[in-house]
Amino acid sequence: MNPNVRPETMQRITTLELANAFIDEQVALVREQVGDKKVLLALSGGVDSSVVAALLIKAIGKQLVCVHVNHGLMRKGESEQVIEVFGKALDANLIYIDATDRFLDKLAGVDAPEKKRKIIGNEFIEVFNEEASKLEGISFLAQGTIYPDILESDGVKAHHNVGGLPEDMKFELVEPVKLLYKDEVRVVGEALGLPHGMVYRQPFPGPGLGVRCLGAITRDRLHALREADAILREEFDLNGLAGKVWQYFIAVPDMKSVGVRDGKRYEGWPAIIRAVNTTDAMTATIEEIPYALLHHITDRITHEVEGINRVLLDLTPKPIGTIEWE
Repeated sequence: MNPNVRPETMQRITTLELANAFIDEQVALVREQVGDKKVLLALSGGVDSSVVAALLIKAIGKQLVCVHVNHGLMRKGESEQVIEVFGKALDANLIYIDATDRFLDKLAGVDAPEKKRKIIGNEFIEVFNEEASKLEGISFLAQGTIYPDILESDGVKAHHNVGGLPEDMKFELVEPVKLLYKDEVRVVGEALGLPHGMVYRQPFPGPGLGVRCLGAITRDRLHALREADAILREEFDLNGLAGKVWQYFIAVPDMKSVGVRDGKRYEGWPAIIRAVNTTDAMTATIEEIPYALLHHITDRITHEVEGINRVLLDLTPKPIGTIEWE
């Protein structure tokens, strides 16, 4: 039987009871596969890698080595949450690398979207490799592969792999959630006791805010984007939109306009709100945000975030606009 094909008899995990049965089964399988050896995991803080980390900690404890690379393009509070949940609450064997300067220095002056993505991807592999090569006795590489990854890649999961690992580092893969759909992974995450906000975190591109800080990334504009995005997320949480909208974020373009603040001329960037719903990410519709809430968000962003003097709303569905701007 192909281990990458979900058996037709496999029940959809929708309840705590089913999730716990799955966890017990995987804990036994992981212990059998790994024995007393060490497992390496790139822990992004996303749903899939977080659930795999929590599951493996339950199975093999300190034999799991989690590496979290902060590329400086995370949303506000995300790296801190990884340290809090995994480093402290779950007492994981966590290596935290703040590579912010390294990434931002490499991205300085680069405005082509694909070039930015490539630099971020390559640099991530570079940093991860450096850390991996310092570690002794790693035999396995854990990944947050889920079933749609296998279906989309026709069984070849190279795109989901950490990729680019040195030739002499031969790892066997540990992929405990590879037969699950995203909604099942979330049920399992809740059963493992992960914070609700982490388990229901919305999709976030690998290059992070790098594709939302449009054009060449500067530290001041990246900071403004991070703060504005945090306000949008906070207001969606407070107003019951967080669970209703699939993806919502801010993009900040590299252009300024004239505004007025404290009676003086004030040049600043616009913050563009994008809020979309989708079932398959191939097409997307626009979420209708109440005007009173939009006024409130605009007021908060323009008064609380240094450097932003306008708030715009992107009303373009997909097609014709993609979900991300870059």
